[in-house]
Amino acid sequence: MLSLPKRASLCLLGLALLLPLPALAQEKTVPQSRTDMQMSFAPLVKRTAGAVVNVYAERVVQRTNPFAGDPFFEQFFGQRMPNRSEKQSSLGSGVIVSHNGLVVTNNHVIEGADDIKIALADGREFPCEVLLKDDSVDLAVLKIKAREDFPVLAIGNSDAVEVGDLVLAIGNPFGVGQTVTSGIVSALARTQVTDGDVGFFIQTDASINPGNSGGALMNMNGDLIGINTAIFSRGGGSNGIGFAIPANLVKVFLAAAEDGKKSFERPYVGATFQPVTSEVAEALGLKAARGALVVAVTRGSPAEKAGLKPGEVVTAANGIAVEHPDALAYRLTTAGLGGTARLTVEEGGHSRQMELALGTAPETVPRDERLIDGRNPFAGSRIANLSPKVATELHMPSDKTGVVIVDVARGSPAARLGFQPGDILVAVNGDAVSSTKVMEGMVKDNPSVWRVEIERGGQRIRQFFR
Repeated sequence: MLSLPKRASLCLLGLALLLPLPALAQEKTVPQSRTDMQMSFAPLVKRTAGAVVNVYAERVVQRTNPFAGDPFFEQFFGQRMPNRSEKQSSLGSGVIVSHNGLVVTNNHVIEGADDIKIALADGREFPCEVLLKDDSVDLAVLKIKAREDFPVLAIGNSDAVEVGDLVLAIGNPFGVGQTVTSGIVSALARTQVTDGDVGFFIQTDASINPGNSGGALMNMNGDLIGINTAIFSRGGGSNGIGFAIPANLVKVFLAAAEDGKKSFERPYVGATFQPVTSEVAEALGLKAARGALVVAVTRGSPAEKAGLKPGEVVTAANGIAVEHPDALAYRLTTAGLGGTARLTVEEGGHSRQMELALGTAPETVPRDERLIDGRNPFAGSRIANLSPKVATELHMPSDKTGVVIVDVARGSPAARLGFQPGDILVAVNGDAVSSTKVMEGMVKDNPSVWRVEIERGGQRIRQFFR
């Protein structure tokens, strides 16, 4: 017969054998078999890497000879001192997303390019054309000019991504050739990453370097969850903080390209939002400083028709929490045009639901675009009458009115004097600019001095030109 201490010991031993493995405090283990030691990402890479390509963009830049027109230098170096043109090349990455050769990349990879080529992982090169590009979301869709069945990377659901998920980044950093790096998702919904108006990025610690732009960020199922677009680095190399445009935004952008759209339109809300600070949250009786605070609502807009009012806070869209105005814009954009979005709105401690129609911005006045030429400071600029549609295209507040510069020709007098797309022409020589027709008449007067007043980024700027 066992003594009491021995019986207790055997009972404890039996209990330990019945407990699951974590209960035995075995937090770390070494590989237990040859199979464990041979685990690798290689099968996943072999299956997907063929859909990631190199994007070569080439542009011709005109170099002005600084001594052209100078009598002294022309006397000694010849009468003609022509300007020179030179080619500049840039390198990025892209992802094939359809078997007929549609490629998604970053807009900044191909911006201003005169010639674009796609190089596959097997070394073959193809010319391509740009179907759609947009600098505000920093995306572009290219079409490979070849009749071939290309390998593709399936587009996944970026809303299913969680912090801590394993990811692979594939691209061509520094032009050394296709490279694969691994890491995890470090954060979601990051803002103020680029100069564009998209403030909703996936952050990863997978190494991303120059040349990776436009490449793939994918999950362990081999699905595309993001387009690598930016790095956080002072020296230009990877510091373990990279950012990718979520795949759900890529889906909407790709659909617009496939529909033959020439511009990427986002839903028109007709309201101005700002972040909820801790002071605002306390004043409004909110539990947390999150959401999009309604500052102003345009009369007759979808926001007004839905019942949205200044002072209210949008806290969710289609059941997904909204942390800040950029997140709201992202949720409405990825919901797509033509439908509705269900908004959760809070005010005074009470919450309610409303339906917001998702349509394009209206052109309330004819844009009547006109190209300004002649001998005046505005020569080379294209102007248009402002409407919510024009303002949306220029990423301006939709309530702005008047005449706006929509484009400035490179090297033109307007460009040299610093005029930019988005500049609102307020007055010329004391006379208000009320329409493009009026502005066209003003420049024909050809005064000796030009007194110009413009609005840029909400600030009034006065300039003098002779």
